[in-house]
Amino acid sequence: EVQLVESGGGLVQAGGSLRLSCAASGFTFDDYAIGWFRQAPGKERERVSCISSYDGSTYYADSVKGRFTISSDNAKITVYLQMNSLIPEDTAVYYCAAAVGSMVEVHTYPPAEYEYNYWGQGTQVTVSS
Repeated sequence: EVQLVESGGGLVQAGGSLRLSCAASGFTFDDYAIGWFRQAPGKERERVSCISSYDGSTYYADSVKGRFTISSDNAKITVYLQMNSLIPEDTAVYYCAAAVGSMVEVHTYPPAEYEYNYWGQGTQVTVSS
């Protein structure tokens, strides 16, 4: 059974940093992309970032570009989201998800939400002003 478990969320002041982790277990796929999404109360889920295990390409939403960095430890099948210069608008539940397949050049062709096969339970990030 595939499981994705997020950790690292919490409460931080504006300007602060957090690092989220997404650990995958039961994962037997060679090629995949891991993405981070977020959903704030009353808003639609937003794609934040993703990384391809196939070619290492990365994608960032404009709203986080330059502040967030995604990285992966393929041996551990763990993906990290380093979030710096946090602002109150970053407050949301953050989810990681896995899209199985050879996802290439995700900076140009990020997987659509419907392409993600597995989802974590989410971790709350709250940024106070």
